Amino acid sequence: MEEKWEALLRRCTLCPRMCGVNRLAGEKGFCGAAGETVRVARAALHFWEEPCISGERGSGTVFFSYCTLRCAFCQNREIREGEAGADISTGRLAAIFLEQQARGAHNINLVTPTHYLPQIAAALMAAKREGLALPVVYNTSGYERPEVLRMLEGLVDVWLPDFKYMSETLARDYSSAPGYRETALAAIEEMVRQAGEPVFDKDGMMVRGVIIRHLALPGQLADSEAAVKELFSRFGNRVYYSLMNQYTPPPFRLKWDNLNRRLSPDEYDALIDYAVDLGVENGFTQEDGTAEESFIPPFDLSGVLPEG
Repeated sequence: MEEKWEALLRRCTLCPRMCGVNRLAGEKGFCGAAGETVRVARAALHFWEEPCISGERGSGTVFFSYCTLRCAFCQNREIREGEAGADISTGRLAAIFLEQQARGAHNINLVTPTHYLPQIAAALMAAKREGLALPVVYNTSGYERPEVLRMLEGLVDVWLPDFKYMSETLARDYSSAPGYRETALAAIEEMVRQAGEPVFDKDGMMVRGVIIRHLALPGQLADSEAAVKELFSRFGNRVYYSLMNQYTPPPFRLKWDNLNRRLSPDEYDALIDYAVDLGVENGFTQEDGTAEESFIPPFDLSGVLPEG
């Protein structure tokens, strides 16, 4: 591991929370990750990303345990809390990347990677020396430090950030993420700088570019419209937009009544119409009923441990 990355683990400032803990000494900050190992819950082909990410053969997703956010409606609580997953070495992570390539994956898809960037960077460089040739997708909440993202230049090809909120109140209440709007916008600016214009291969798979995801929340149409307006004013059609209607209430009741129901078709249609009227041309939408589908795979350690 390069010295610059190791320094970030000794005084962790990988995410905007800037906890400053010594993870190499076993200390834990907000995310809960500690030590030199990486906790991974699943490494397998995934078919429920955007069409230009999943394609016909699937995206080579690697789901990392723990998270820098605390979304009240999180569907992946078992990995967010570190309950699911196994601790593996950087060498094993590099091997996983190569195994995903051997399975025929279109890309390597790093899901919630922020808190493991030093280990991921080392594993990617090792895997590339051993023949890894797939595009690398950085699949993130958007709560990132641009200074840290700059250290990834040349390692990531496709950026897949969320942009969750415009409202500071919603960011604090729903995700315990102060300053989310300004932080995520600055991070996406850096992603767009690195990626440049979108590039697709002959099969229509994105090999370079940015796709910004926005999950529309029930009862928050005004915030969703403000988010799309802000993003389009900054990035126009230099990026792709993925407007999602798959919000699913958690199995327990939340204190915000609007989050205890699904998004209505009228709310979603209004958001899509708003985006089209703004001039959004590069985008993905979801069909009715997607909230009833399962986009969450079993976190059963598939592909994580060596066979045998």
